Amino acid sequence: MKKLLPVLLVLLSGCELMKEKVDLVIVNAKVYTVDDTFSKAQAFAVQDGRFIAVGTTDEIRDEYTSDHLIDADGRAITPGLIDAHCHFYGLGLTQQLVDLVGTKSFEEVLERVKSFHTANPKTFLRGRGWDQNDWEIKEFPTKTELDVLFPDIPVALERVDGHAYLVNQKALDMAGIDWSTKVEGGEILKKWANGYAGITGVLIDNPMSLIDSIMPLPTLEDRVKALKDAERISLNNGLTTVNDAGLDRNTIELIDSLQQAGELSIRVYAMISNNKEEVDYFINKGPIKTDLLNVRSVKVYGDGALGSRGAVMKKAYSDLPNHFGAMITPVADIEALAEKLANSAYQMNTHAIGDSANIAVLRAYKKVLKGKGDRRWKIEHAQVLTEDDFDYFEDGIIPSVQPTHATSDMYWAEERLGERVKGAYAYKTLLDKAGTIALGTDFPVEDVSPFLTFYAAVARQDTSGYPKGGFQMEEALSREETLKGMTIWAAYSNFEEDEKGSIEPGKFADFVIYDKDIMTVPVADIPTIRAEQTFIGGVVR
Repeated sequence: MKKLLPVLLVLLSGCELMKEKVDLVIVNAKVYTVDDTFSKAQAFAVQDGRFIAVGTTDEIRDEYTSDHLIDADGRAITPGLIDAHCHFYGLGLTQQLVDLVGTKSFEEVLERVKSFHTANPKTFLRGRGWDQNDWEIKEFPTKTELDVLFPDIPVALERVDGHAYLVNQKALDMAGIDWSTKVEGGEILKKWANGYAGITGVLIDNPMSLIDSIMPLPTLEDRVKALKDAERISLNNGLTTVNDAGLDRNTIELIDSLQQAGELSIRVYAMISNNKEEVDYFINKGPIKTDLLNVRSVKVYGDGALGSRGAVMKKAYSDLPNHFGAMITPVADIEALAEKLANSAYQMNTHAIGDSANIAVLRAYKKVLKGKGDRRWKIEHAQVLTEDDFDYFEDGIIPSVQPTHATSDMYWAEERLGERVKGAYAYKTLLDKAGTIALGTDFPVEDVSPFLTFYAAVARQDTSGYPKGGFQMEEALSREETLKGMTIWAAYSNFEEDEKGSIEPGKFADFVIYDKDIMTVPVADIPTIRAEQTFIGGVVR
């Protein structure tokens, strides 16, 4: 027997030599490939950043060997998650501001601002994340207390949806805003009540730009830190591609330079902010595509947000007579830009919340896209629609929606909309009409977690289980539809379905290993799922 042992070792090593050596092998996993048949696998091999084979554990181990072999021990694996609508750079910058998310009163807002300024003295104090709908008194605050606390330091506190500021008098003075200031496409709130008569300090939509113009610009160090912070948070949540809904040229070029230098590994689908000079620059340059960066779309703001009553409605708000919201970009300008982009290689992705804004954008799209082929233009949010207007999505227009908006707004949406709430957050109807749906979070407006997105799409409840039975459950998505919306359909909406969005040979080896099976775990446990490891190009990040 001792004489046979060396022969056996030689035979075994010879078998290993006959196998193809690759960079990475994963075995004993529960792999949701999200291919055309939504098939499952147990294992796959990766070489040069791409999947080269997918199959059973025995099949992959028989054909491939690697110095880097991971036994997944039955854990679930999906393609890398794609956030189809977020503000990646904005998330990073938010880490440098006063965090006002989750505040339950204006008094709590003030306490956080005071504490932050004590620890981090600033010459211009900024915060983000308040939402008056979460307070007992669901009314916009005024600047009175800020004026007392900070008479000599400008303060700007951004609402959670990014569509309103609360600023103090110092900031108003620096921006030249007074009673007579008028700005199209928004509102400077004024108040006559309880002894108060004047500007409240709340600016909605376009007037916010007057405050933006006096804010100190972030340094290069601030900007780089913001991008790296955003990447760290995103990767920790299993995101491998982020669609940033509105970036300027300088930030796009900074992202590209960091990616090229190996200092940023997350893939970015960059939507250009709708600035004429920059839009013209990119149209003339044509789409920009690397393995990590894709620049081929323009982000346009149609109207404002529902929470700040800036969304444009066909009929007045149910809780505010004679108020209809306001277009941020006039309809004539949207139509002109649509015609311009239709004659370029660029995609048009337009924010539309109210039913009036949605139909205005949908009509503009339909008019210019006739005969233009496969353009995949998107409606970002598609939040409130009239029944007949859903049919426009049958013409190749893609709804890009954020399920956690439904579970954040459901407490007060009917009060705002009345019977129109039946056509709001209608994800299943949109999917049935369009045949595809792209899912995102809109972070930092909502939490970064894609597991909260998944839960909101499937359960349509908050994490405490409210409301019992779910909010308008006829519009819920199945788990399979939700995973597709966060992977292959999101990739399709970016013209990237041939390179990502599923675990198939030839595609980028972007995938996530989870601590729980997102497709079978009890629904109530979905928000607690964690991404144990996130891989981009076959490398754990």
